[in-house]
Amino acid sequence: MTATPLGSVDDLVARALAVHARAQEARLGSSRHRASSSGPAPTPVRTLIGVAGEPGGGKSTAAAAVVEGLSRVGVRAVVVPMDGFHLAGATLARLGRLDRKGAIDTFDAEGYLALLHRLRTSRSTVWAPEYVRGVEESIGGAIEVDARVEVVVSEGNYLLAELAPWPDVRSAFDEVWFVDTPAALRRRWLVARHVRFGMTPEAAEAWAAGPDEVAARLVRSTRGRADAVVDAGSLWPDA
Repeated sequence: MTATPLGSVDDLVARALAVHARAQEARLGSSRHRASSSGPAPTPVRTLIGVAGEPGGGKSTAAAAVVEGLSRVGVRAVVVPMDGFHLAGATLARLGRLDRKGAIDTFDAEGYLALLHRLRTSRSTVWAPEYVRGVEESIGGAIEVDARVEVVVSEGNYLLAELAPWPDVRSAFDEVWFVDTPAALRRRWLVARHVRFGMTPEAAEAWAAGPDEVAARLVRSTRGRADAVVDAGSLWPDA
């Protein structure tokens, strides 16, 4: 893990560029070693960067900032959130899990892992699902990752979790960062998001203190397995 937390957008972008350069050199060097002198030129493989953190902690904002910064310097990048793998509401109701939606067992982790492998190696367009807030369901084929994309940034709560198959998810990334957000700030953001997408303030507070906090405790316990920590308090001091 990096000794100094990443505390600015410039820090995030610089780290992402370093990860991308290191990953490409390692893969292309390995390809060159294996290829014969008459063989095809090595094909670059996408770099995958994960952004983990507690519910409402700013993962989406951090991921978007990285992609925007990479795009400014000519690196094609896209965000593919883990949230597209929420199980459907009807499925959660049938399984008796609807009242704790967002818990680790309310996601299709194996499906997410399969997508990460496709994103790593596919030479054609990959279509990823997107979770639509307000609708509260995932829409398949909503995010386009075309063959020119060099870096995929994927954010989600459980990227560093130890329960199977999440360690395999962790291994699918070149690096995973943890967004460390002050508790009061995260709670304020989380409640505001719930209200923005249709909850009453009372319901939003209850959900943030209930299912969201249960998930947050698990996610906080995974912080030590991150390659780098993002200091959300420094990144957004006036939020």
